[in-house]
Amino acid sequence: MHATLPRLESTGFPPIRRRQLESLQVNLGYKCNQTCVHCHVNAGPTRTEMMDRETLSEVIAYIKASGVRTVDITGGAPELNPHFRALVLAARNLGAHVIDRCNLTVLEQPGQDDTADFLAANGVEIIASLPCYLEENVDAQRGKGVFERSIRALRTLNALGYGRPDSGLALNLVYNPQGPSLPPPQEKLEADYHRHLEERYGLLFNHLYVLTNMPIQRFGSTLISQGRFEEYLALLKSAYQRQNLDSVMCRSLLSVDWRGYVYDCDFNQMLGLPLAWHGKPRAHLRELIGADLTGNPILVKDHCYGCTAGQGSSCGGALV
Repeated sequence: MHATLPRLESTGFPPIRRRQLESLQVNLGYKCNQTCVHCHVNAGPTRTEMMDRETLSEVIAYIKASGVRTVDITGGAPELNPHFRALVLAARNLGAHVIDRCNLTVLEQPGQDDTADFLAANGVEIIASLPCYLEENVDAQRGKGVFERSIRALRTLNALGYGRPDSGLALNLVYNPQGPSLPPPQEKLEADYHRHLEERYGLLFNHLYVLTNMPIQRFGSTLISQGRFEEYLALLKSAYQRQNLDSVMCRSLLSVDWRGYVYDCDFNQMLGLPLAWHGKPRAHLRELIGADLTGNPILVKDHCYGCTAGQGSSCGGALV
């Protein structure tokens, strides 16, 4: 796989600093049952990096000490980590809102038969990948048969109340462009998703989040192979909107990798760009217990233009 960081080093991206911490995003490992073209993690079935119980205990200790309001669990497929449920239960017991970033098809994996019931019983918000409402597009991006399995998973979640009015169980979907282009306006595409999925499959969901593909890891490497990396980076830079700087997720989110090391965001984690803290080459979560990160500089490179281009992009979709 081609390295993307050397192509992102020379940056004119403006300096930004952290605000009060609101969300802890925990990457439980890079193992996944899918291998998606747009994946910025380079996750897949052969990855072995998984958070162990000792590191998970340190994460829980940090949640308790910091009082973060949201615990955002990601991967890979986070449900494949044997300690996934322990983290969910601990975070909920500490009063945190929990998000599971689910690829949907993992719910049909061996040993995951009751995962949907577990998530519903604990009021976990699900943010689910469905990069298009057309079968051929999803399968081209995520693998043959993925769309059909995703529809079955969505039906299971709907049956539990997810996505239904007044259920209190939030089900939000995620769209990624098929290639090196900016996503369309979120509001209009969300209406298209609602109409198509309900009319054709009888499916309900709450919101659609449109995400810009980041020129890093598997997607970035693919662009390099196609000779389109610089073209895509130029597109992101040309669409830069300064007003999006105020809302980028790294201002109030802390990203933790499977070993417990911390980063300003999940993208920086995948590029190996740790949080700058007291001159350390990298900081561990245990070292930040009791620390106030407000005002800490955020490490930026050219990939940051992906979060500020056009309508903006974050883990919660468009910024404007």
